[in-house]
Amino acid sequence: MGFAALLVWGAPALAQKPGDAASREESAYRQLELFARVLSYVENNYVESVDRKTLIQGAIQGMLDTLDPHTLFMPPEIFREMKIDTSGEFGGLGIEIARKGDRLVVVAPIDDTPAARAGIKAGDELLAIDGESTQGMDLARALQKMRGPAGGRVLLTLMRAGFSAPRELAILRDHIRIVSVEGALYDGIGHVKVKNFQDRTDLSLKKELDRLRALNGGKELDGLVLDLRNNPGGLLDQAVAMSDRFLPGNLPIVSTRGRDGRNASEEKSRDRDTEKDYPLVVLVNAGSASASEIVAGALQDHGRAVIMGTQTFGKGSVQTLIELEDGSGLKLTIARYYTPKGRSIQEKGITPDFLVPEDASGKGIDAPREKDLRRHFKAEPSQTTSEVAAQPRTLPANLKDWAVTAKLADPQLKVALNYLHGLAPGPASRASGSTAGR
Repeated sequence: MGFAALLVWGAPALAQKPGDAASREESAYRQLELFARVLSYVENNYVESVDRKTLIQGAIQGMLDTLDPHTLFMPPEIFREMKIDTSGEFGGLGIEIARKGDRLVVVAPIDDTPAARAGIKAGDELLAIDGESTQGMDLARALQKMRGPAGGRVLLTLMRAGFSAPRELAILRDHIRIVSVEGALYDGIGHVKVKNFQDRTDLSLKKELDRLRALNGGKELDGLVLDLRNNPGGLLDQAVAMSDRFLPGNLPIVSTRGRDGRNASEEKSRDRDTEKDYPLVVLVNAGSASASEIVAGALQDHGRAVIMGTQTFGKGSVQTLIELEDGSGLKLTIARYYTPKGRSIQEKGITPDFLVPEDASGKGIDAPREKDLRRHFKAEPSQTTSEVAAQPRTLPANLKDWAVTAKLADPQLKVALNYLHGLAPGPASRASGSTAGR
């Protein structure tokens, strides 16, 4: 999923006993000598000529393949695209994927992209890309094959529950410019969709909220639905800034802690540009991961928002992105993160206050989560005894459609708006059922 932080500094080494350090260094040298010997044998005796750079990159990838699924080595061309991701512009299909067992599966198509328009759904199994089997293919390679100049054709072979046989789908790449924040107004109640956490996402949120207030005749919103569904995450600082926007000053938002206490930090809210204390609902689902879970967890722990939807993805780790000398990159997991009440959501996810299925049938979507990924970190005990209730509550019995929501086809958004409508004052103007959006 999306990485939660972009850092370029390594962690400081802890003090070690001289004897222990010397012993480990000697062992490392022996292993490096073994590697150099194997490399020499392959270069000089393999049945065909080989490229040393390819061999070494393969060895690095093999080493990282023994770690968690979010630690990756990226050759220069893939690393360049990874950096572009944070600006929200790239050429490709607009699809988030993950490895579930030995399969590549769709986490979520990004809204208004070729993948979404082609009907790709969360949970689809990706069997092949341009005829090349994805069996054993690493994520970086799969993403590279789907990325490229706009107009290029990509052939995906997909399998889905209910299909009698795999199906091929030809999709044209597009120049994808992800508008990270979009909103609409429903008779004084705002709905803001946050698609990912890229550069300036929080500023975009502020502008969108101001736009909705202007559409509301300059009056404050009666409530807000903050929609983080299918948001795979992104930049940690933007998740902190977004949480801060809805919280009063000097409250913990998220803390991080690495091995032996390294990379430990705590982010707190500040008394600046805080939104009014209007009712707030946060919508989440299995595609809400990482930075999205940080926001949902912070607002839930402080009682600032009601969380609705389905269980989130469950990625509770922080990655640093390091550029290497040859232009390649290393995405390395350096810490776990915790909600204000000390909860680690790793492998578990955020449990909604109110469980609201994604479709009218109530069956939900079998989307992959962190717990399904190979080599994922196991859940760890909470750092506090003050736990948020693990079971969702029952929705209020008096929820009912009104002029606007009666026309909506999105079950989760409908419930969220109905909930806020029941809390908000009832001006005569609401009888019109007017909406405004884009």
